Amino acid sequence: MLRLERSTPLDNRLFPSGYLRKVAKSEDTRVISVTSGKGGVGKTNIATNLAFTLAKAGKSVLVFDADLGLANIDILLGITPEYTMEHVIRGKKRLSEVIIKTPEGIDILPSSSGVEELTNLSLFQKKRLIEEFALLNEVYDFVIIDTPAGISSNVIYFNLAASEIINVIEPDPTSFTDAYALMKVLSVRYGVKEFKIVVNCVDSEKQAQDIFKKMNLVCEKFLDVRLEYLGFIFKDEKLVEAVRKQRPVVEIYPYSKSSRCFQQISNRLCNVLPQKKGSAIKRFLNKLLGKERE
Repeated sequence: MLRLERSTPLDNRLFPSGYLRKVAKSEDTRVISVTSGKGGVGKTNIATNLAFTLAKAGKSVLVFDADLGLANIDILLGITPEYTMEHVIRGKKRLSEVIIKTPEGIDILPSSSGVEELTNLSLFQKKRLIEEFALLNEVYDFVIIDTPAGISSNVIYFNLAASEIINVIEPDPTSFTDAYALMKVLSVRYGVKEFKIVVNCVDSEKQAQDIFKKMNLVCEKFLDVRLEYLGFIFKDEKLVEAVRKQRPVVEIYPYSKSSRCFQQISNRLCNVLPQKKGSAIKRFLNKLLGKERE
């Protein structure tokens, strides 16, 4: 597993003087990871629909499919990309050449599927990826990272690069346990103290709140973290139908139960600004260099 503790900074020769200033393009961009401990909990659906809802509110949004081995945002949207993150990481294409602009107003950074070696990037590949982000001409209001599930080094890497982490859980007990395991790794080993929680696929708001309260109690007892209840997504046949049609539910069924939930989550994100301001990528690199203090 990639080790990024503050007590063990990486070799500074990898990040020469002035590197942080070059990478940190905007102090206002919010980099949000949508993650989970367990696969199949709907985080890609949440990342995509949340991006479309934010775009409808006038925000410029980039969605980065960071599941570098099992990408599926392009499938969810019915997109067939000519180039993907594989070409960027291998140095064959620039990031700006890979990004797909959708008619709905969001940009998609597609990834590869079935490329096993991309599921465990080297340090130099990760450095190249960050540099490519620095070269983008467009400055976004939101960069939403759809991470892989689990606690692999790539999952940790992309969550640490985010300024805000949305952890998606479902009523399934294994989802609850795996979500806790992911937060434990991020908090104990890497010092992450804040997580947003979205409870997916519930029958009622009460069910979602009960699940959040249970998770909050466990974290208060065993972890030094703060959980924020961001919202919930109803179990909704319209959402299932939208997936079959390869379109976001907020686009084709804007008045469905799940679409209203996405709107509420979007409103909360826009109305409540993060306490920790400044470039997320700059803070991430500061952690790599051992410069960020408690």
